[in-house]
Amino acid sequence: MMAINFRGPLLLSQAVIPHQRRHGSGVIINNASTLGLRPIAASAAYSVSKAGVIMATKVMAVELAPLDIRVNAICPGLIETDLQKGNVALRAHLWKTSLDEARERLLAEVPMARMGSVDEVAELGAFLASEASSYITGQALNIGGGILIEL
Repeated sequence: MMAINFRGPLLLSQAVIPHQRRHGSGVIINNASTLGLRPIAASAAYSVSKAGVIMATKVMAVELAPLDIRVNAICPGLIETDLQKGNVALRAHLWKTSLDEARERLLAEVPMARMGSVDEVAELGAFLASEASSYITGQALNIGGGILIEL
């Protein structure tokens, strides 16, 4: 889990930073998760790996800002994906309930009462890659329908 979720983004960043330096600017967008900020049962390794991505994002942002390289992380919450279907199944097993009941229980924590779409996550990525976000760096942007409002 750590090799893929944490070390992978660091290695990719190390590979692109020299090219961005030569170019005079750049953007790095890491994929984190709301679980990197909000612990839940049965997610220790995943949550720790994503929390590491968030901290690495912030450290890289501080180090690379003078080079006009922006670094941010996208933190998806409940998004309609195959991975999320597995999460619902895991929760159903842990909670000894049906898949539908587990899904409803998860959605009860989301103020917008729905899962997000991969298109919504992609649109956030496109914004962060664009000049419209030229003054945004070092941020972990939550896209979770309000699941982290209290934080």
